[in-house]
Amino acid sequence: MADKPNIILIMTDQQRYDSIAALGFPHVSTPNLDRMVAEGVTLTECHITAPSCVPSRASLFTGYYPHTTGVLANGQEWQHTWVERLRDAGYRCVNVGKMHTIPYESDSGFHERYVVENKDRYMEGRWYFDEWDKALAAHGLVKQQREEYRKRPDYRTRLGAFDWELPEALHSDAFVGNMARWWVNTYPPTEPLFLQVGFPGPHPPFDPPARYSEPYLRANDLPLPSPARAELDGLHPALKEKRRHDVEVDHDSVAWSLDPTPDQMHRLWAHYLGNVTLIDEKIGELLSALRERGYLEDAVVIFTSDHGECLGDHGLIQKWSMYDVVTRVPTILWSTAGRFPGGRRVEGQCQLFDLGPTILELAGLTPPADFEARSLLPALEGKEWTPRTHVFCEQAGDVALGGVEFITGVRSDGWKLVHFKGSAEGQLFDLARDPGEVDNLWNDPAHLDKRRELLDVIREWLIDSNLRTRDLHARSR
Repeated sequence: MADKPNIILIMTDQQRYDSIAALGFPHVSTPNLDRMVAEGVTLTECHITAPSCVPSRASLFTGYYPHTTGVLANGQEWQHTWVERLRDAGYRCVNVGKMHTIPYESDSGFHERYVVENKDRYMEGRWYFDEWDKALAAHGLVKQQREEYRKRPDYRTRLGAFDWELPEALHSDAFVGNMARWWVNTYPPTEPLFLQVGFPGPHPPFDPPARYSEPYLRANDLPLPSPARAELDGLHPALKEKRRHDVEVDHDSVAWSLDPTPDQMHRLWAHYLGNVTLIDEKIGELLSALRERGYLEDAVVIFTSDHGECLGDHGLIQKWSMYDVVTRVPTILWSTAGRFPGGRRVEGQCQLFDLGPTILELAGLTPPADFEARSLLPALEGKEWTPRTHVFCEQAGDVALGGVEFITGVRSDGWKLVHFKGSAEGQLFDLARDPGEVDNLWNDPAHLDKRRELLDVIREWLIDSNLRTRDLHARSR
């Protein structure tokens, strides 16, 4: 084995843990990810640090919690990353697709960036033209996005689910997968390589070419969400406000419904899963190209997502909440040269940003001492490893979260608490008894001690974080 393995980091946007067949969802076709699960190590309890794109990615690529980076909502500036350390250590660092740095085109440590951003940039960065925009323009085509979708008579009933009607190769996820494969096949072989591939999907609009969604439209056994009225009535006021907001404001071409029909839900899930299958296909093609060019002789391939998606669970759409369908992401690491044994699942809790120091150590580098992220390499190598007793999640008010200024979540192995700043109400779930997070015990007298215990955990975590990162704060002055 080489001193420095090639490292391939493949990320999707807004992909649920339960959207991969090998991870317990047999209703979806994901043969390439299934193979990675079979031959790699799956982190079954990997949770994000922020339930929206920009703060989650800023946390992942810096090694610090959102309150430390100061990036707590979409649209906030960030650009420096630990990729700079890989570049300085001799890696050829290449990004194809979405990183979601702000500004979008900052180098962030990469030698080359082929930026493809959100499918539907309506409010944010609308007039920034990425590689995908340029390709569409070169073909004389207008992107399917909010202005165009709004012209459709059934727009408000589609819930963001549409068919991609332009050439298939120009769908955002096909375009990113094809461009990554083109780079691998075209650039003179260079090692060690750090290649980050960011697929924009299955983030909405949920719009794969019809051939991907049609098999799911024909399926009659998809387990569709159907939240009870009691759960909807008992949602926190901020989430009730979010439901209303998402009906009135069509973020990402999704005009939500407070009471979607079974047919609407079926179509929504069919298009979401179709987009997942499209991405899986492109991952397979990319891995084949990497293998043919010799990069997989000694490589660590990592697959994950920046956060999940409610997709109708709890009566909600998209992210910006702290249910497990949003905070828990699929995370698979596969060593092609036996650097760590595969075919395993690591059950303990960890956080998505723990991948940062893991990648640095795989590259033979020492992570900064003040990193709040912790390396997962011992767990991968089957050595003694202590899972996180608690994982944390933070979100400032965002475009679709106007009913609250700040949300903080903490999750132990058996419990979850969500604190809404300025509200006497919160969320408390007994995950062992209620894994679907339906029965909110916040005001249950029998569980007031557990509520206080987890609030104390948040307090101690913040104090420890401020102490741990004090030198970082001093350097930033």
